[in-house]
Amino acid sequence: MSSKESNPSEIRMELKYCEQCGGLWVRERGAGVVFCEKCQAMVDEMPTQRRRPGRVRLPRLPHSLAEDLSGEFGEQIPDLEAAGGVA
Repeated sequence: MSSKESNPSEIRMELKYCEQCGGLWVRERGAGVVFCEKCQAMVDEMPTQRRRPGRVRLPRLPHSLAEDLSGEFGEQIPDLEAAGGVA
């Protein structure tokens, strides 16, 4: 029997760390479990998210306020090209 062939009575195991507490434990190879038994019980008790997160948008100023601010700050910023530029 070669090393690649497996005995049907063998169960392959792998070392895994818990993604909640960081503890090490052993799970069956290929299992999708990411939490240890203790943390899995806590995660199961947590409330589930009620709705899918929507598209994330950056906050924007109202158009009228943006125009007011550009007038105030536009006068305070010197024009570098008119002043001879930056060396």
